[in-house]
Amino acid sequence: MTDKAQEAADWWSTSITDIQPGSIRLRGYAIEDLIGGVNFPQMVWLMVSGDLPTEDEAKLLELTLVAAVDHGPHAPSIAAARMAASCGLALNNAMATGVNLLGDVHGGAGQQCMEVLHELKTAVDAGESPTAAARALVTDYKARKAFIPGFGHRFHPVDPRRDPLMHAIERAARDGIVEGYYLEVALALESVLAEGSKPIPMNVDGATATIYAELGLAPELARGLFVLSRSVGLLAHAREQQLDPTRIKGPLPRSIPATYTGVPPRAVPPRPEPPRPGPC
Repeated sequence: MTDKAQEAADWWSTSITDIQPGSIRLRGYAIEDLIGGVNFPQMVWLMVSGDLPTEDEAKLLELTLVAAVDHGPHAPSIAAARMAASCGLALNNAMATGVNLLGDVHGGAGQQCMEVLHELKTAVDAGESPTAAARALVTDYKARKAFIPGFGHRFHPVDPRRDPLMHAIERAARDGIVEGYYLEVALALESVLAEGSKPIPMNVDGATATIYAELGLAPELARGLFVLSRSVGLLAHAREQQLDPTRIKGPLPRSIPATYTGVPPRAVPPRPEPPRPGPC
């Protein structure tokens, strides 16, 4: 191979996929062996982490993927996908519309919560107790009037997805599948947040962040895995909307106009008449 050919071959060099004529290998495994040999959560883990997980690790990952699939049209990403489908866009365009709404505010709390859990664990490793570290963090967030990601929910007083996820990671810690360090600081933070007049329980983002942290995944992957999971809901809602004859559905029914907060009705000032030309 010439230097130029080697340069071209190296342009998109990857440790993930080896494609040759008649051969597809992912992380070294032949695709024909993976098909039927692993389930989808195992495949996801393999692709993002580089090796196959244990059965127990794959089960924990599967729980998080199931939990975040959908939250109905209350979720802006789902509503956007449905609006896009009602405008005649194809499923991939409608799904992309929803995915593109998943950022720091809507869709990023899992990653942000993992970063908080890492911060708390660092404090505990330095000698603080989990409760003291959590209190210091809560004090800091309150002083900045900032939301602690992964706790509280704008719709649910108690997120119904929290308990099955946390019970699973608690069992995994008891069974020695995970170490339980991030679980400890997550529960300490939840306990501190429950000391106020209005408790702020953990939500699905906090529970999945705890699992991802215990599994050793990078915080950035929490957001990507949420997008992967929520894409299933986007697909289902976009397809359902395709089957609805209603076209061009906006965020409000036509019978409910958005509240207007501008100036009251007013007339446009008359335009001054142009000067008449003088005598020649």
